[in-house]
Amino acid sequence: MRVLIVNDYASSFGGAERLTLLLRDELRARGHDARLFATGLRSARGDNFADDTSRGTTSSLRTVLQAWNPWARSRLRAVLGRFRPDVVHVRMFLTQLSPSILPLLRDVPSLYHATWYRAVCPLGTKVLPDESSCTEPAGVACLRHGCLPVHDWLPLHLQMTLWRRWRGVFDRVVANSDACRAQLEADGFRDVQVIRNGVPVVAPRPALAGPPLVAFAGRLVKQKGADVLLRAFASVRTRVPDARLVVAGEGPERASLERLAAELDLGASLSLPGHLDPSDLETALAGAWVQAVPSRWAESFGLVAAEAMMRGTAVVASRAGGLPEFVRDGENGRLVPPGDANALATALFELLSQRERAESLGRRARETALAELGAPLWVDRFVQLYETLRRPRST
Repeated sequence: MRVLIVNDYASSFGGAERLTLLLRDELRARGHDARLFATGLRSARGDNFADDTSRGTTSSLRTVLQAWNPWARSRLRAVLGRFRPDVVHVRMFLTQLSPSILPLLRDVPSLYHATWYRAVCPLGTKVLPDESSCTEPAGVACLRHGCLPVHDWLPLHLQMTLWRRWRGVFDRVVANSDACRAQLEADGFRDVQVIRNGVPVVAPRPALAGPPLVAFAGRLVKQKGADVLLRAFASVRTRVPDARLVVAGEGPERASLERLAAELDLGASLSLPGHLDPSDLETALAGAWVQAVPSRWAESFGLVAAEAMMRGTAVVASRAGGLPEFVRDGENGRLVPPGDANALATALFELLSQRERAESLGRRARETALAELGAPLWVDRFVQLYETLRRPRST
């Protein structure tokens, strides 16, 4: 089967890109002819794993390109004509490739795979500036609530208008969680199918040893809640003095986190190594007693939590979005209210002060990951869906 995967980026920007590469390579390993169409933008390391590329930009013109990217339209038309895919699997496309590509899919079996809330929110979060949840459709509300400045609102309003006009080209819409499906359906989508993300099956981490370690991995942005974690950890350290915290990632909140760490007198107990290559990140996370996912917003899935569970690491996560769909409080992890540093501290203390409790939750977390979240099962589900969508070829 020939499968064309479409995604805004094809480099190590984040979890969505890692899953895109995983999907393509797993399909190829099964004998399918899978190709990836994306922009040619590269990460700081210079990597790009796309098979065919279009022009993109991270400059101030990005919002204009999000509304209409003529290069993406032209290049995709050529790729469709040359490759003649049986199925087109569109993942992220509203941050670079734009709705300009959608009319090209009218006569091709295709699915839209929502990996976050970008299909219903120009910010992708459905969160207002005051951190409350947004319950209004994208449009004038984005301007009224101050989510977007006027110069960004105009092209993004056009983008959302075109997206709503043409999203009917898709034969199927897939969400990566029930939480994501609910957001899509609130905006008028119908018959949304849920296929939760998969993660690579890896060997279990070593037995816990050394000083108790809490790990965080993700972009240093306010929504991820690293500041909540620092406050919680400061409380825990008064009762578990040898506890350590590593916060791996980079982003605009780094400077404020460094100031907060100084205020809390965390000193050498906190490590902020910045962005780590995958192998270095695995090394940093392998010894963690707990992986914290203290998101303030309702993440559509929570990939780092699933990866930690596959590793056999106990997870303490926010009870929001897609996370409670596989992190089950008291069974294979702990759940706490978003933004509640005291509740987070209590859950962390439970695991950092009881090694066997951390080991037990970690074992059950891995069992859940193997049974429900492994990449082979994830790819199986998409292959089955492709088979229902593909049409007989004319001779």
